[in-house]
Amino acid sequence: MNPSFQTFPLTTREIAALNKLGPDSNFGCTSLIYEDANKSYYLGRTLELTMDLPYQIAYLPTGQNFASKLGDHPSLSYTNQYALLSIVMPARTPTVEAPITLADLKIIEGFNTEGLTFSLLAYPTASGASQQIEMTQSVLSATDLGTWTLGQFKSVAEVKAALTAQPISLDSLALLGGVEAPFHYVLHDRSGASIVIEFDHGKQTIYDNPVGVMTNGPQFTWHLTNLNNYTFLSNVDHSSATFGNLRVRQPDSGIATAALPASNTSVGRFVRAVYYAQFTEKVSEPDQAIRTLAHIMNQFDRPKGITIAPRAEGGHMEVEGIDTGDSEHATEYTSWTNLTDLNRSLFFLRTYDGLNYTMFDLAKLAKTDEVKVMGMSSLDGLAVDGTEALLAGQK
Repeated sequence: MNPSFQTFPLTTREIAALNKLGPDSNFGCTSLIYEDANKSYYLGRTLELTMDLPYQIAYLPTGQNFASKLGDHPSLSYTNQYALLSIVMPARTPTVEAPITLADLKIIEGFNTEGLTFSLLAYPTASGASQQIEMTQSVLSATDLGTWTLGQFKSVAEVKAALTAQPISLDSLALLGGVEAPFHYVLHDRSGASIVIEFDHGKQTIYDNPVGVMTNGPQFTWHLTNLNNYTFLSNVDHSSATFGNLRVRQPDSGIATAALPASNTSVGRFVRAVYYAQFTEKVSEPDQAIRTLAHIMNQFDRPKGITIAPRAEGGHMEVEGIDTGDSEHATEYTSWTNLTDLNRSLFFLRTYDGLNYTMFDLAKLAKTDEVKVMGMSSLDGLAVDGTEALLAGQK
């Protein structure tokens, strides 16, 4: 069967979740790259939302055909040269007559066998086409950037070069009430190179990302400018001081992080992500690096109820089954966290309802030429039971 015509059924609950999306929908995200002692790179990313959505884990082998269509422009066709693993979500609500197919699954997070990563992060002020485009020219819809980049390119440099010739434009998303795609896009590669693609006031800009960190609004350049306010940050504790004739001393360690922003706003998370990526120990073993990155990403894990915001202010969605004590408020939480080893092609994923990460080996997956899709909810659950190992005296 041609994968383009495979259908991917959703549960009644998943369809109901899609139907709750609207023009005020928004979510928070934090992404960063961690460099180990060997100058190998690892990507960490969280996604925060106020409801569960039908996320799917999708493996796409080489040779898949795609078509990106925007307005009256000719369709842009392309075929992926590299196998890729991604977290995807349906771009529309399915019906009996029109079930979800591969073409409807859009990449939120993913990477390919060459170590190129793609992350879609919320950017509520995104707007406009990148330029005036002749109607006879094919245009890439921004919602197809994931398959277009990961399927055809192996480095950030290649993507930048290709974007000079390929027009991109934001499309209206029916799931979000017809608003233009409210996102910006972050790419990393094995060399540590990083870019941010933003659409703002009708202009597309590609920024080199010298810190390898991204959250949400404001503009990326605003976040970089804001770092000028944090030149005093250091991971060295200053635990004693003298005031007049009084000598004071901290009772324990950890004072170095006192000046970090405490809020979970995109501005606060950006500064904290830069700090943790900069100062966390640079380990030398890849497995140890993944564990270190997991500790870093724990700093951005948000349980339900930790912040509650009025729905009337917009930017929030209903959380089914969450009682905030007030139906007019919503709570944002970390739906999932992923870690990507860019050199070994390993992907680790933890859901809100799971204690442990689940690993996917893209190198092994790349040996099959079949499309594979599974619901993320199948990963939910508690830790592996070690009772039997303990009873057996396993060492």
